[in-house]
Amino acid sequence: MLEPAVKQQLYHSNYRKGYSDDVDVLRDLEYPSLKETTYLDHAATTPYAKSLIETFSRDLTGNLFGNPHSASLSSQLTTRRIEDIRLRMLQFFNADPEAFDLVFVANATAGIKLVADALRDFDGSGFCYAYHVDSHTSLVGVRELAENGKKCLLSDAEVDRWIADLEQDSPDEKASTRLFAYPAQSNMTGRRLPLRWCKEIREATDSGGHQRTFTLLDVASLVSTSPFDLSDASAAPDFTVLSFYKIFGFPDLGALIVRKGAGDIFQRRRYFGGGTVDMVVTHGDQWHAKKESSVHDKLEDGTLPFHNIIALDSALQTHYRLYGSMANISAHTGLLADELFKQLSSKVHWNGRKVCHIFTSSASGCRDPLNYGPIITFNLQDSQGGWVGKSEVEKMAAVRNIQIRSGTLCNPGGMTAQLGLCDDEMKRNFAAGQRCGDENDIIDGKPTGALRVSLGAMTNMRDIEVFLAFIDEFYVEKAPELDILRVPMQVPDPNFYVESLCVYPIKSCGSFKVASGQRWEIRREGFAWDREWCLIHQGTGVALNQKRYPRMALIQPYIDLNRGVLRITLPDHSGSDPQSLEVSLAKEDPDLVAAEICRSSKKTSTVCGDLVTVQVYSSPSVSAFFSDFLNVPCTLARFPPQTSTRYSKPRRPFVRKTKHTGNDMPGAFPERPMSSPERQNPILLSNESPVLLISRSSVNRLNETIKANSKNGGRISRAVAADVFRANIVVAENTSNGSSLPNIVEQPYAEDSWMSLCIGPERLQFDVLGHCQRCQMVCIDQLTGTRSEEPFSTLAKHRRVDGKVVFGRHICLSADERSDDNFSEPKTIMVGDTVIPSWDGRV
Repeated sequence: MLEPAVKQQLYHSNYRKGYSDDVDVLRDLEYPSLKETTYLDHAATTPYAKSLIETFSRDLTGNLFGNPHSASLSSQLTTRRIEDIRLRMLQFFNADPEAFDLVFVANATAGIKLVADALRDFDGSGFCYAYHVDSHTSLVGVRELAENGKKCLLSDAEVDRWIADLEQDSPDEKASTRLFAYPAQSNMTGRRLPLRWCKEIREATDSGGHQRTFTLLDVASLVSTSPFDLSDASAAPDFTVLSFYKIFGFPDLGALIVRKGAGDIFQRRRYFGGGTVDMVVTHGDQWHAKKESSVHDKLEDGTLPFHNIIALDSALQTHYRLYGSMANISAHTGLLADELFKQLSSKVHWNGRKVCHIFTSSASGCRDPLNYGPIITFNLQDSQGGWVGKSEVEKMAAVRNIQIRSGTLCNPGGMTAQLGLCDDEMKRNFAAGQRCGDENDIIDGKPTGALRVSLGAMTNMRDIEVFLAFIDEFYVEKAPELDILRVPMQVPDPNFYVESLCVYPIKSCGSFKVASGQRWEIRREGFAWDREWCLIHQGTGVALNQKRYPRMALIQPYIDLNRGVLRITLPDHSGSDPQSLEVSLAKEDPDLVAAEICRSSKKTSTVCGDLVTVQVYSSPSVSAFFSDFLNVPCTLARFPPQTSTRYSKPRRPFVRKTKHTGNDMPGAFPERPMSSPERQNPILLSNESPVLLISRSSVNRLNETIKANSKNGGRISRAVAADVFRANIVVAENTSNGSSLPNIVEQPYAEDSWMSLCIGPERLQFDVLGHCQRCQMVCIDQLTGTRSEEPFSTLAKHRRVDGKVVFGRHICLSADERSDDNFSEPKTIMVGDTVIPSWDGRV
């Protein structure tokens, strides 16, 4: 948290300057959704005020709004309100309605596409396109319609040279219509680009017989917290696009503001919809007459989203009442962003190495508040200069209820320029499996994306303090200390054994615990019936998971081998008998009594990012069984063995870091690279490997650390159960040696150094594939389905390897064990079986 003296210095006139009330009071009254939440993703959308929705609700319930394409009284009321609001929105940007028209669109992207489609058809010869490297993906996409050439301008200086060269174009170059597009403010870094370019381009091409060069300005990021002035039409862009939800939070609507002098490009637009034509002949001479009264009449196809447009009236009123003006918001957010930048820039590890690598356009890393909006994009580094994975930070932030954004931020050119990634590297990363929104954070030593924090009108000082404290707690490494918890390898070695076995028949649902004394079959894909079923969303086909639907933990499966069925039970809190459903374990069994339940069809589904073909239980009763419980339209699907087309992903070997800090847990970093089997491992619906193993000693040590953190002033947290890690095998140590010698001390995290192991009287050989990467799912109590902060919070501090939070080990049957020759007889494991690990070449 900030020191009181620093706080006092910050609370000057620019903090909530011009607001109707103190920003903390506004938060309590107007933004109940922000209670207990630190929302720092305003560049995506800002929250809407409670009174906005209440005012809009009264407007809707107090008036009858009809479809505007009619002469009825209700329709005419709608038409009048739309035109009034259109004028008010032009006035919001100081745009003279004599010089500009405003077209309502779904969002900024829809406005961009309107312009691009029109230019493609403008004179029949296509157009040339140039865009700034900091452009949003939606601006970059216009290049696919530019048949006469496209160019990405990599810097402001290159744009200036491009404009200077316009007057010296050759006759052939002059023959093509051009479009230049750029953002007024980068949605990635918050840097504000020169608005003068629009005027300079117009002056360079309006004379000398040149074909016209149009300008398209994306102001969606800028206008969320800053004024935008179109009072000088001669200096204004030809086309301006924005999204209103970035300003007001609601409604979900955008606008294309057209300088009327450029409106003729829409004359040859081919498509027309209802409301944009005065007459249509549908047979014989297929002729139509477009409306000519205004630009918006030509472009607003079909019935407008008139309720959303009417909501803008309430949004404007509320915005003015709460904040006074965009200038007030700009001053408030600018102050907070400047302080956040200074605090992040000053953070260092114990050895003086900087914690945050902040993206700026300046080689010195400085940030002029006048040239930046309230957006800060950065990556984190550890004390040795290694990158911390963006997705790992976002996961931990989510556990602490801090909302930030990670990834390439829909700004591919700006992001790759900041990260120093060339085209070939991007293509190699894609070939290696990187996709938008995935967790491939670091490839070949370079980050693939970044973290973004963005502020809004209702951001307060506490938001900044909470985020800075979060960075301090998890990512600023303190001075190394002697680790008194590290336990050396004991001699003699303890006896490891299988403490418990768990199978998870339905992916992300509850576990089935194998009874003591019962041997359980293990196959190439893992334990028999483990992750063989899943629940899929009926609309998207994506497999559901506990991170999104925590109640899945309460769905309890039971494998009844005697009857050959999987029985699924749902809890019933009303006191009556719990609901249950049975499906056959057999791959195909037409003799089932409930035959209609088992009627299945094949469907493509997405599981952990992989496309697989599953068998879907199409009975409505099966769908209702799960859908009613989870409150999501879903059904059961199966991915039986021998149909498996999934394989575990190749795992990169890990090399022990040379550093050692007091934050390390015992055994957290193995001394040698962990080798992976050369052959890929078949899996069913598990995330990464056939089998997951954890150690009881490691769970015990983790709980000791959680308890110690609570005593040292941390948040009060209780111990976590081993089942939150959803392991197939839990190994424990027999620490009693049966003699007069002292008992052997437990060895938490000894499994980190295991290379392989053999289990049971058959001495089944397993290869260790590597660490299990963890996410927020470990915070879900498997008995109640409720979320908490632990154990992910403690793991993120003490169990981070290569920027990933890890706990447990992925294993699989060795290549020899998986061979056809060795599968003539079933292979089994039982609770109590001896586990003999090997490491450093020793058994």
